[in-house]
Amino acid sequence: MDEFMSESEQWELVKRWLRENALWIVGGVVLGVAGLAGWRMWLERVDRLAMEASGRYEQALDAFSRGDRTRGYTIVDELRRDHDGSPYADQGDLLAARIHVDAGEYDKAGERLNRVMTKSHDAELATVACGRLARVRLEEGKPDEALALLKGHEGGAFAPQFDEIRGDALVAKGDREGALTAYRAARAGATDGIADPGLLELKMVALEPATATQPAPATQPAPAKAD
Repeated sequence: MDEFMSESEQWELVKRWLRENALWIVGGVVLGVAGLAGWRMWLERVDRLAMEASGRYEQALDAFSRGDRTRGYTIVDELRRDHDGSPYADQGDLLAARIHVDAGEYDKAGERLNRVMTKSHDAELATVACGRLARVRLEEGKPDEALALLKGHEGGAFAPQFDEIRGDALVAKGDREGALTAYRAARAGATDGIADPGLLELKMVALEPATATQPAPATQPAPAKAD
C-alpha cells in the first residue's frame, strides 16, 4: 500500500479489496471449517473402529480361554473380515494359529501365519509370523522350507529366536556344525527373554564333540609275593 496515501484513501482501498474478494474469503473460511469437521469425523471413525476391533479381539481371547475353539475361530475370522487392516486382525490370526498348532492342525496354522507374514502393515507382527511359520514347517518335517522362510531375514529384535530355529532346522538335516554355529549366535544374543539360554546350552552340549581324552586308569602295583 502506498505510504503517501491518506488514512481515508487507505481505508477506502481496503474496503474495495474486501468487496472484490469477499466471496473467496468466505469460501476459504467455509472450506477450512468443513475440512476441520471432516478431519475430526475421520479421527472419531478411526477411534471407533479401533475400539470395535479391540473388543472383538478380547472376545476371541475369552472364547479360546473357555475352550470354545469354534466360537474363537468365528470371531477371529469376523475380525479379519471387518477390520482387515487393523493390527488386531493380525493378532487374532496369530492367536488362532497357536490354537491350531496345539491341536496339530499345522496346515490351518500355516495359512493364518502366512497371511500375517505377507500382508501385515506392522513389520514386527510380520516378523513374529515368519518365525512361527518356520517352526510350523519344522513340525511338519520340512526343514528346507523352514530355512527358506528365514533366509534373508535378520529377525530384528527376534534374531536369537531366528538363529535357534535355523539351528533346529539344520539339526533335522544332519548339519551338526551349521547347527552349532546357529545356536552359538542365538546364545550370544539371548537376552530379554527372546530365547532361553539354558535350553540353548543343552542343545549345544548335545552337539559338541568331546574336547578332552579321558585319562587311562592308573596301573595298580602288583601285590608282593609271599616269602
